[in-house]
Amino acid sequence: MRLKSRNRTVTALLLIAPFVICYLVVFAYPVYKMFAMSFTNAPLIGEGEWIGLDNYIRMFEHKLFYTSVYNTLYFVLLTVVPNTLIGLGIAMMVVRLKGWIQAGILVLFFMPYILPVTVVTQIWQWVLDQQFGVAQPLIEAIIGRRISVFRDPVWAMPMVALVTIWWTNGFNVLLFISALRNIPDDYYEAASLDGASRLQQFRRITWPLLWPVTALVLTLQLILQLKIFDQIYLMTQGGPFNSTYVLLQLVYREAFGRNQGGYASAVAVALFVIIVAVSVLQYQLLKARGK
Repeated sequence: MRLKSRNRTVTALLLIAPFVICYLVVFAYPVYKMFAMSFTNAPLIGEGEWIGLDNYIRMFEHKLFYTSVYNTLYFVLLTVVPNTLIGLGIAMMVVRLKGWIQAGILVLFFMPYILPVTVVTQIWQWVLDQQFGVAQPLIEAIIGRRISVFRDPVWAMPMVALVTIWWTNGFNVLLFISALRNIPDDYYEAASLDGASRLQQFRRITWPLLWPVTALVLTLQLILQLKIFDQIYLMTQGGPFNSTYVLLQLVYREAFGRNQGGYASAVAVALFVIIVAVSVLQYQLLKARGK
């Protein structure tokens, strides 16, 4: 009996060993090094001297750090909830379709999600180009003039948010459609017999049963958008006038541009703490809302 139990233990350890090794090598060790380097004056590659909290003191005295935090949170505000609501709305419309029409519409909405970020940014830089962009007549009709949106401090961040929503929304649509398909039709038939309107059916049936998936989408979106970098780097480079400068761009500049690995690690630690804190807070709020 003991030999059988021991064999099971050994088998279990062998099965989980690859995951544990990958986790330690790919995640745990880099996180440890990030925290360790943040207390040194190390360059990007190599060791440095221990300087205590100097990097963190410098970070909190750095005006660009506060600008980056503000811009990152502003981007989150522009994308997380709108992206979730748009995905839910599209899913509720698409799920009513049938057959090849539904499949075709799903392909159209999901296609941008599989595109690399470089292709996405090239498409939208062409669409929004001030001289030749196909969207400029619409912008001119609304506000009376053409605008170089990625060079305007007011328009730059909302346009990056718009591109991000267009690019990533297909994944949210698929999650919501899967959740909607799992709601039994019997619930809606019984509600219709009781005289419930479409709005009442949504409030009393659809929304409560969709809440776990909605919470998942909100959490995933929050974590992803707090780590915004690619679109900013390719479309605005943090400008104009630092109006789109985000935390990961500050990490990139200090680490790869100025070879200050210690200070870049301190900023990365700050971003890590922000992501953990905001994610935990959002999880608790969503959990309380679910109850």
